[in-house]
Amino acid sequence: MIGRRHFLAGLSTSVAASALFTANTVFAQESQAVEGPEFSFDSLTERMRLRSKEPYRKPKPVEGFVADLDYDGYQMIRYRRDQTRWEGEGQIFGLQAFHLGWLFEEPVAIHEVVDGREVTLGFTTADFEYGKGITQDIPENAPMPGVAGFRLLSPLNRVDRFDELIAFLGASYFRALGSANVYGLSARGLAVNTGHSDGEEFPRFSEFWLERPAPGSDAVVIYAALTSPSVTGAYRFVVRPGDTTVVDVTARLFLRKDIAQLGIAPITSMFLFGGSDPDEQDDFRAAVHDSEALILNTRSDETFYRPLNNPPRLSNSYLGAQNPGSFGLVQRSRRFDDYLDAEAHYEKRPSLMVEPLGDWGGGTVRLVEIPSQLEGNDNIVAFWVPDGEMRAGRELEVSYRLHWGMNPPGDAHPDRARILRTRVGEGGVAGVEEKNGRRKFVVDFAGGLLRELSGDADVIPQVSAINGNVTQVVLSQISGTQTWRLVVEVESAAGAVVELKASLSGYGRVLSETWLYQWMKK
Repeated sequence: MIGRRHFLAGLSTSVAASALFTANTVFAQESQAVEGPEFSFDSLTERMRLRSKEPYRKPKPVEGFVADLDYDGYQMIRYRRDQTRWEGEGQIFGLQAFHLGWLFEEPVAIHEVVDGREVTLGFTTADFEYGKGITQDIPENAPMPGVAGFRLLSPLNRVDRFDELIAFLGASYFRALGSANVYGLSARGLAVNTGHSDGEEFPRFSEFWLERPAPGSDAVVIYAALTSPSVTGAYRFVVRPGDTTVVDVTARLFLRKDIAQLGIAPITSMFLFGGSDPDEQDDFRAAVHDSEALILNTRSDETFYRPLNNPPRLSNSYLGAQNPGSFGLVQRSRRFDDYLDAEAHYEKRPSLMVEPLGDWGGGTVRLVEIPSQLEGNDNIVAFWVPDGEMRAGRELEVSYRLHWGMNPPGDAHPDRARILRTRVGEGGVAGVEEKNGRRKFVVDFAGGLLRELSGDADVIPQVSAINGNVTQVVLSQISGTQTWRLVVEVESAAGAVVELKASLSGYGRVLSETWLYQWMKK
């Protein structure tokens, strides 16, 4: 999805600069009648249940000029601002479609739901602007066989300007923004056998139904049909824009085949290098990543903080939990100086926290980290794997809430010291040429009760290692600050995968988040 990443990265800027709509425009193609069939989430659910019992039919790719579009040509196509659907007096949402072609060759149908009935939204070549550099002949006002996906606009940052709010494009991928964010990590409808020996499968949203919001409504409801060789699904999304944009998701899934690993609420992101895994690519920037850590909050009030890595080989981490409180991928470093990238602005990338709704039972948050040399690669994946076998014929429903923004709920423990940063380097005394083969890990904590304690307070570090030996642990308060620094040195055999864990305690209570780290010794 490299190209898809770069395409999406430029969308919000173009919309924000030019998408202030007039209030009286009338769209000839906008649905005027509501004479279509009845539609409801239950009817979609039944449709997908029946479809799961039928053989999978691979969608036919598009033909004609759309099939001939390459990367350069596709970048020259934009949805026409004056063809935006839904805009009008009292409406805070606008709807635009993505053109078919290039990576997106499988048509997606979009329907509007008005008064409980569905009407297909048709799109033609007249809905799009085509750049002069496109070599294909574009037929005038020709009906499109479908679209690649869509985006919703809303006055997210200013009341007089419509910004991009959420986009669904490619397989079951979607991205949303909170206030002051630019596009970064993605969510997916479902992950099937991601990082598994059976081979990954990418379910796709083949159809969407969007309820036209009532004037003054602060939310929009989207339904989607998900299909793949192994599973079908009916999805319902309720999107509420804000400083932290909230998306409530309900997924009803029907398994066509046995699935070795089902990933619920998957998140896909990018980590090239950063403080916890320094640059080896001769790059002037201080860090390059859409997300810097995985967070898991348990019902027992523990927060695990796992810095991300760009590993030398494929890496897997498993965090078991019983009905987790929340999990997600976060971007805590919010200063420009943390990255020094005046174009990508990684300090503005949203964090995304998944809040389970209802009892999810037992399972595991799995983190997959893939070696990468390019920031265009989405090399980080995190998702929930529920306990139990996923056999053909099984039906399950899962609900959760997605929080997208600068500081979404759950991205840090509210009462304990948070982890400010992780730094990694060669063990031993700095400035000494002799190599001892150890690795040094420096973790800074601040906040919570630590801010009220002096440097001689009885704060105890709890440190452990699997597949390695902890050779040194030093905890001290940094002079002149309320920050506490934990320095840990570890040794291990060549090729070992070492799992580290550390937290601070004292006065009969846990004082900090729990730091986790995976070190792959080369």
